[in-house]
Amino acid sequence: MILGVADASPAFPQFDPKVAAGLANLPDDLTGLPGYLRLRHEEVGAGLLRAAVDVRDDLKTPFGNLHGGVIAALCDHVLGTVCYPVIPRGAWAATTEFKINYLAPVTGGTLVATAQIIALSSRTAVVRIEVHNEDRLVAAAQGTVLVMPPRQ
Repeated sequence: MILGVADASPAFPQFDPKVAAGLANLPDDLTGLPGYLRLRHEEVGAGLLRAAVDVRDDLKTPFGNLHGGVIAALCDHVLGTVCYPVIPRGAWAATTEFKINYLAPVTGGTLVATAQIIALSSRTAVVRIEVHNEDRLVAAAQGTVLVMPPRQ
């Protein structure tokens, strides 16, 4: 792996390392919810994306635990974004559904979500996600993404 970009996999011959490299280096002025969460990509590869978010006080509930919506947002982000290096340029990925199991509360440290494509066709992808907080599994998710072809 070079600069956070893993090599192509035989399962994803259409892997585009240029797209992966672009995703590996998110801009400092990232906007929207990913920007607010200060999300960062740590590894991008063929059918794999690892992203992290630091737990901050403004992301916690009044009871001192990380809000579940932060974990859900992280899962939704990696669910679609993992597809871009392995779908045609100009295509876009839209989450159609995902299910998440919250396994343990989070009060500090860093969340790391690892998304892996387990099935990919020309129209859909199924992705599994594990979210760890330090060395503890805190959430597991799986979802489906609709792959929309490039507009002509």
